[in-house]
This record gives sequence, structure tokens and C-alpha cells, in this order.
Amino acid sequence: MPNLKIVDMTGKEVGTIELSDEVFAAEPNAAVLHAAVRGYLLNQRQGTQSTKTRSEVSGGGKKPWRQKGSGRARQGSTRSPQWTHGGIALGPKPRTYRVDMNKKTKRVAMISALSAKVAANEMIIVDKIIAEEYKTKTMVNMLTAVGAGKKSLVILSENNKFVVKSFDNIPGVKTTPSTIISVYDLVNCDTVVADQTAIKTIEEVYA
Repeated sequence: MPNLKIVDMTGKEVGTIELSDEVFAAEPNAAVLHAAVRGYLLNQRQGTQSTKTRSEVSGGGKKPWRQKGSGRARQGSTRSPQWTHGGIALGPKPRTYRVDMNKKTKRVAMISALSAKVAANEMIIVDKIIAEEYKTKTMVNMLTAVGAGKKSLVILSENNKFVVKSFDNIPGVKTTPSTIISVYDLVNCDTVVADQTAIKTIEEVYA
């Protein structure tokens, strides 16, 4: 079982924690991780892009010139795709990019992402992350003290509005509850900072 040190908000070591092998020491599945990240990004797309075909462009009802005798190529409409202001021949139309993953695959992806972070020494566990006022400077000092990277994902056990709002003002830092973690956010960050209670919740859910 991997053992990680627990630090307080000043960066001082206050203990150690033994993590579950099943959740934090599994062999990462690169293929499933890729599928999960790709699915997340595709699901962010609205799919509302649309172009007009020649039947949807206004105008073009009159034949621009007679069929024969002008010396020019025959044309039936000024709204054909080759004309300026004409319709688009094979342009995009509204569609869904939705990709679904079953629960078992999602679980494998999450465990792979968490295990990869632990294996790369990119997970920091803090005993408690608390705040009694909106103070961004306090959270900046905490991230610096614990050695977090510029892009950090902070996993919280409870939704404290002072903590969340204080982190929101820091560029590159994102907060998330321990019950709603995105595989994409785990892969996309330099460091994961989690409080001790959040780690226990993650183990209860995925172990």
C-alpha cells in the first residue's frame, strides 16, 4: 500500500496515510484513460454549428443568363455552391457529439488517473483546508507551502464557500467536491491537492 505524508496548510508534516492499493496503486490503463478524456471533451461540444445549403440561401430564383449563346458556362442559379453568396455544398449541420461510457469503464479510468498521480508523486494530502473569510492570499500561500504546481486540482470533502471562492481567484487552480471528480481534470493538472477526509471518501466510492 502506498504511504503518503499528511501536511497542514503551512506545509508542515503532521502524519502519514496509507492509501488503498485498489484505488491508488493500480496499473493505469492508458487506452481507457484516453477514451475517458476524449469522451469528456466531445461531450463539451454543443454541436450547433450550421451552414445553409443552396435550398436555404435566399435569392437565386432567376436564371442568371440564357442557356446557350453567351459563351459562358451554363448556370441555373446564382446560389449554386460555386457562386459568391451561394449555398455550402457539404458544410456542417447540427449534430450531437455525445459519447457514453459504462460505469465499469468510468471506474477503471478514474482509478487509473488517481494511481498515475500517486505513482508520479503528484498528489499532496492536507489534513484540513479551511477558511473563515474570502482570502485568496491565504490559499496562494498554502499552495506554495505544500509545493503545489501552477495547475492544481483541489479536492474538497465539503463545500465551504470561503475556501471555494478564495481558490476561484487563482489562475490555473480548480476546486471540486470529492464526490464529483472528473478524469479530465485529474489528467490535466500538475498537482492534486486533497484533504484527508476527501481521500477517505474517494476510497469508499471506488474501493
